[in-house]
Amino acid sequence: MSRDHLKGAMAAPGPRYEADAPFLELLARGAAAEAYDRPVLLARAEGASGERIAALEHAKLLALRVRSELEGRRRREAELSALFETAHDLAGPRDVDAVLQAIVQRARSLLGTDIAYLSLHDPARGDTYMRVTEGSVAARFQQLRLGMGEGLGGLVAQTARPYVTDDYFRDDRFRHTTTIDAGVRDEGLVAILGVPLTLGPHVIGVLFAADRRARVFEREQIALLGSFAALAAAAIDTANLLTETRSALAGLERANEIIQDRSAVIERASDVHDRLAELVLRGGGVHDVAAAVSQVLDGTVEFLETAPAAAVEASRTEGHAVRHQQDWIAAVSAGGELLGALVLRGHPGLDPVDQRTLERAAMVTSLLLLARRSAAEAEQRVRGELLDDLIEARDRDPRLLRERAARLHADLDATHVVLAARLDAAAPDADQEAAARRRLWSAASHLAATRHGLAAARDGGTVLLLPLEPGDTATELARSTALHLGTAVHEAVTVGASAPVRGLAADPDTVVAAYAEGRRCLDALRLLGRSGEGAAAEDFGFLGLLLAGDRDVAGFVDRAIGRVVAYDERRGTDLLRTLDAYFASGASPARTKDELHVHVNTVAQRLERVGRLLGDDWQSPARALEIQLALILHRLATPAPH
Repeated sequence: MSRDHLKGAMAAPGPRYEADAPFLELLARGAAAEAYDRPVLLARAEGASGERIAALEHAKLLALRVRSELEGRRRREAELSALFETAHDLAGPRDVDAVLQAIVQRARSLLGTDIAYLSLHDPARGDTYMRVTEGSVAARFQQLRLGMGEGLGGLVAQTARPYVTDDYFRDDRFRHTTTIDAGVRDEGLVAILGVPLTLGPHVIGVLFAADRRARVFEREQIALLGSFAALAAAAIDTANLLTETRSALAGLERANEIIQDRSAVIERASDVHDRLAELVLRGGGVHDVAAAVSQVLDGTVEFLETAPAAAVEASRTEGHAVRHQQDWIAAVSAGGELLGALVLRGHPGLDPVDQRTLERAAMVTSLLLLARRSAAEAEQRVRGELLDDLIEARDRDPRLLRERAARLHADLDATHVVLAARLDAAAPDADQEAAARRRLWSAASHLAATRHGLAAARDGGTVLLLPLEPGDTATELARSTALHLGTAVHEAVTVGASAPVRGLAADPDTVVAAYAEGRRCLDALRLLGRSGEGAAAEDFGFLGLLLAGDRDVAGFVDRAIGRVVAYDERRGTDLLRTLDAYFASGASPARTKDELHVHVNTVAQRLERVGRLLGDDWQSPARALEIQLALILHRLATPAPH
C-alpha cells in the first residue's frame, strides 16, 4: 500500500473514517491478525447496512496490509541487528566455537525453528561432521557424519547450493542412508533448510535450520540463513588464519629458542674445551676432568673404574656415550683395555653437543690415565722388583725392605695376602699371549698401586701382595681381585690366595711360602674346573690342608666341628663321642646306642642337636668326610687322659 493511498484512506470523511477507526486502534496496540475480523463481525451482528460492512471490509484489508508491512520491517530490523551483532562477535577476540554457537542460536531464533545446527568438512575423511547444534535432543543425531551426496546436507556440500525440503523422508532428491535417517528420525525432524558455508570456491560446511513439523521456508528466510552461513565461514576463516599466525609465531619463537640454545651449547663446548686443555697442560687428574665437565654440563660427573658392564661395553663398542636409566655413561679405554668410565648422574635428557662434550672428556681422561701410566710404569717396575726380591728372599735387611716399601706407600708390617693370578683363555699365538699377559700385569700393577700393595709378572702370570683390610678375608680378597682383573682385561682371570701373612720385612721367607700356597690354590681351581674364580685354601675343606703352606690343622678342625666342641665344653655333653660312635657304626643309630650303652632315643636327640649346630647337610658325603677327618685330627691333637 502506497503512502499517498494510505493518507487518502485515512483522510476520507464520513463512514469511511468511521470504518477505519477500530482498525487504527488495533494497529496502534499491535493486535494479532485474528482480531481484525471482530469489527466486521460486530457490525453484522448489529445489523449494520451493507455500505457500512463494505467500508469495514475495505478498511480491514488496508489495516492488514499496513500490519504486514510493519511486521516485515520489524523482522528485517531484527535480522539486521542479529547479523550486526554476529559480525561484531566475529571482529572481536572471541573463541571461534563461541562465535559459531552464537550464529546457530540466532539463526534458530530468527527463523523460529525447533533446531539449528552446523556441520564442517573433514578433509582427512572426505565427509562432514556435526560441529555445533542448538535445540537438539538426540545424541545419535549430534554425532552424525554425512558423506558427499548423502542426506540433504551432503547434497548441499556437494553442489554448493541451498536446499530445502518440506518433508525429509518423502524427498528423493538426495540419497537416504540408514545411519542418517535414523539420526533424523531420533530428532523427529520433518522440514529442513540447508545452506553452504563457502570460502572462495570451496565448501567447508553446511548451516541448517529445521522443524519437527511440515513447513515452507520463504526466500527471505533462505537468504537470512545464507547471510549467517557467510558470517560462520568468515569466522572459521579468521580462526584458521589466527591459528596459522599463532603457529608461525610459535615456530619463530621455537627457532629463536633453538638458536639461543645452540649458542649456549657452543659456548659451553668452547668453555669445556678450554678447561680440558688447561687441565692437560697443568697435569690435572681424572677427577679434575670430572669436576670441570660437571660445571659445564650442570650435573654430577664421576670417574668410576667399575660401572654397569653392559652400558660400558656398548659405549666402548660404539665409541659414544650411552644412556643407562637416568644416567649417561662414556667408556674410558685405551686400545683394547678398559680403564673405567665417566658417568653423568641424573641427566637423562642430554643435548647431542653436550653428549659429545662428555665423550671428549672421556677421551681426555684416557689420555691423562695413559700419561699417568707411563709415569707410573717406572714405579710399577720398582714395585715388581721389590716383590721379586721378597719372593726370592734376596734382600734380608728388614730396614732396607721397609724403606723401599715406604717409598712405594706400602707397609710390610701390615697383614697381607699373596695372590697368584693367571689368564685362563689360551691365546692363538705367542704374540697375542704376550700382549694378554702385559695387559694382566698392567691391570694388576694399577690395582696394587691403588691398594698400596705390590705386583710383579711371574711364572706366566701375575703375583700380587695386597694388604688385608679389617673384617676382610683371604677368600673375599681373592674373589674381588679375580672380578676386578677380569673386568679390566675382558677375560676370565683365576686367582689363588694364600692365608693372611704378617712380618714380611722381618722374615721374607714368609712371602715365599705364601706365594707357593697361592699357586697351589690357583692350580686347584683350574683342575676343579673353576676357572675365572678366586679362592683361598680355607675354601677347599680338608683339601685345604694339602694346599695350605702352614697346614692349619686347628683352623680346619674349628671350621668343621668347632661348634660341637664348644658346645660339649660349655654344657658337659658327649656330642663328640656320639659322632665318633655314629660314624664308626656305619651311621646306624641302633649300633651307636649299643656302643654308647644309652637308649636309642638319646642317640637321636644328640644327633638332632649336632644337626642344629653343624647344619642340615652335615651327613652329606662331602661334609661327613670332612667331619670324620676333623674328629680324627681333634682326637690326635687332644692329650690322652691320665
